[in-house]
Amino acid sequence: MRFTVGVHSARHVRRIVRTHLDFWAMSELTDAAELAVTELLANVVRHVPDRYCELSIHRRPHGVRVEVSDRFPQLPLPLTASDEDESGRGLVLLDAVVDKWGVSPGPARTGKTVWFECTTADGIASDGATADDSARVVADHLPRHA
Repeated sequence: MRFTVGVHSARHVRRIVRTHLDFWAMSELTDAAELAVTELLANVVRHVPDRYCELSIHRRPHGVRVEVSDRFPQLPLPLTASDEDESGRGLVLLDAVVDKWGVSPGPARTGKTVWFECTTADGIASDGATADDSARVVADHLPRHA
């Protein structure tokens, strides 16, 4: 799904992530995945000039992988925020709630993909899935607010 992140985008994307996890019988991952995708979208709002990104949700045998790609080449760096700082904790929070995350630079420094993975408690999807069912999320109803 490609879109410009707006005021209500995180709420709609969380619903999309939740719907996919419910459908894939991985509801136990919902809280972590919703929080993590919200943090990645907040980084797009804060750091990507045009706020344009692409979201992909990939079903894995062991859980889910979510990717947020943008066209801004600067790679994110975890910050050390003081108690008084109102921002700067997003990647630290991401690291605390997901099992694995990382950043992949785009070709020729044309952007990047920030991704995370959440794993089910037993290491496999609740329905016993063993294949990688990747899904590009399509949601034409997502509001596009600047």
